[in-house]
Amino acid sequence: MTDKRALRARMRAIRDAHDRGGPLPLPAAFLAMLRGAGTIAGYMPVGAEADPAPFMHAARAAGLALALPHVIDRPTPLRFLGWDGTAPLATGPFGLLQPPADAPAAVPDIILTPLVAFDARGNRLGQGAGHYDRAFAQFPTARRIGIAWSVQQVEALVPDPWDVPLHAIATELDWIVP
Repeated sequence: MTDKRALRARMRAIRDAHDRGGPLPLPAAFLAMLRGAGTIAGYMPVGAEADPAPFMHAARAAGLALALPHVIDRPTPLRFLGWDGTAPLATGPFGLLQPPADAPAAVPDIILTPLVAFDARGNRLGQGAGHYDRAFAQFPTARRIGIAWSVQQVEALVPDPWDVPLHAIATELDWIVP
C-alpha cells in the first residue's frame, strides 16, 4: 500500500514544477453536462492547482448559479455557498478564498474538484482533510469533475472505503471518463 502522505508530497512537487501554460480547454462533454443543471460548485485555486475558471465562466454563461466551498477548519465539513462571480471573497483556512460565512447555502448539481493526484478509474487523492469526500456523500447525485494537470495522473490509486470516484477528470490534454 502506498503511503498517502509521501504520495501527496511527491505529487504536489510534480504539480508545482509543471509548466501550466494557458487555461484548460472546455470539453464538449462538460458543456453538454450543463444542460439541466442549476448550480455548479467551483473553487479558487491555491498555489499550482489547476484553475477551474473557464468551466465556471461557461457554467455562468449557460445560466447556472455559482457556489464555492467555505471551510471553517480541518474537522468541520465544508459547505458550498453561493457566489455571484464578482463579490469579494474572504481568506479562509489553508489560504482558501471563499464566500463569507453568511452567504446563502447552495446545493450543487456539479462539483468541480481540485486534485493532488488521480487515476484513469476516477479515483482521486485530495489534500487529506476529507472535505470533498464528505461533500460527495452529502450531495450524492452531483456530478463530480476533477480539475487537474495531466502530470498529476498516476497509474493507480488505492481508494479507501469512504472514497467516492469522480465522474470525469479534465486536464489540459484530455477529458477522462472512467
